[in-house]
Amino acid sequence: MTITKTSLIDSICNTANLPKQESSSAVESLLEIVKQTLASGEDILISGFGKFCLKDKRQRRGRNPQTGDVMMMDARRIVTFKCSNLMRDKINGKG
Repeated sequence: MTITKTSLIDSICNTANLPKQESSSAVESLLEIVKQTLASGEDILISGFGKFCLKDKRQRRGRNPQTGDVMMMDARRIVTFKCSNLMRDKINGKG
């Protein structure tokens, strides 16, 4: 099952006994902070959950799968996630 933003808001509303408007505002604020922090080039560490890191990819040669033509792919920045040991243990049924 995929967790959507709406289902996350509903879950916060039910577990924290907050009005839906406040739950929505909290989720939106959190996501905006995450976006701004990553856009500024900083990593995000959430203890007990994991770390969102930026990784620079250099320019590389690629191939168009439809035509087979060789092309140069631009350098870019990607977001990676590494879960914490606590999260890994919980996922694997050890915690």
